[in-house]
This record gives sequence, structure tokens and C-alpha cells, in this order.
Amino acid sequence: MKVTILAIGKCKPKSPEAQIIDEYVKRSSWHIQIKEKDNATQAEEAEFLQSHIPVGAKIIVLDERGENMKSLELAKKIQNWQLDGCSELCFLIGGADGHLQTTRDKADLLLSFGKLTLPHMLMRAVLSEQIYRIQKIIEGHPYHRE
Repeated sequence: MKVTILAIGKCKPKSPEAQIIDEYVKRSSWHIQIKEKDNATQAEEAEFLQSHIPVGAKIIVLDERGENMKSLELAKKIQNWQLDGCSELCFLIGGADGHLQTTRDKADLLLSFGKLTLPHMLMRAVLSEQIYRIQKIIEGHPYHRE
């Protein structure tokens, strides 16, 4: 599985969040690529996000209006996509003002990580761990426990 994370804001290379992200990307057997853009206007952010979505990828937009799922539920959804022939996922993390409706409209899944507000760089770290967790759930590895 190929995974692209498109994110607004640049993560400092030596930051604690970058170290967490790097650790989970390194652990994963999935190919994970992160593309970033500096903060800009909401329209410019939407243009960047929408123009960098890989062709054929399932689009998961992280949004406060999205569905709040358990890791097992998300893993099952992604596994079903894989069984239907999907080989690429694209996660979109918007800027401080969130996503435009045009970006949300492109989503195969609007996903919320809860009602808490998290810093963007920390959200990337959490997302990186969840991608690794989902992979392990699909593989039947005991990393995840309910």
C-alpha cells in the first residue's frame, strides 16, 4: 500500500513530532510519503491539497465534521478498499482554518480524530502511528489490543 500525507505547514526536521513521524514511517512496510506546503490562504491550501492527490488514491480528509472511528473500524474500511483493488491512500491535513467544502467534497472518507483541537504537527504524529496501527491490524499482528 502506498500512502501520501498532504499537509499544510512544515514540520521542523529535528522536532519531537518529526522524530515520532520518522519512527512510524520507518517501522511501516507501507510506502509513506509526506508532502507539505507552508501556510497560505485557505484557497491556496486547497489548491495544493487537491492538486497533489495521486490519481486513483482513496482520499481521507481529516476534518472535525468527519466520522469518529475506532482503529479497528478504520482498518476494516481500508482493508475492504484493498480487497476492492485500492493500492493507494491519501490523507489530507488542512491549515488552521480547516478545509474548504471543495476539498471535503473530494473525500472518500471524512475522518475526525475527536473533538479535541490538536496542533498540526502533533496530528501528523498521531496519524503516522494510526497508519502503522492500521497496517498491523490488517496483518493480524498483536500490536493493537482492544
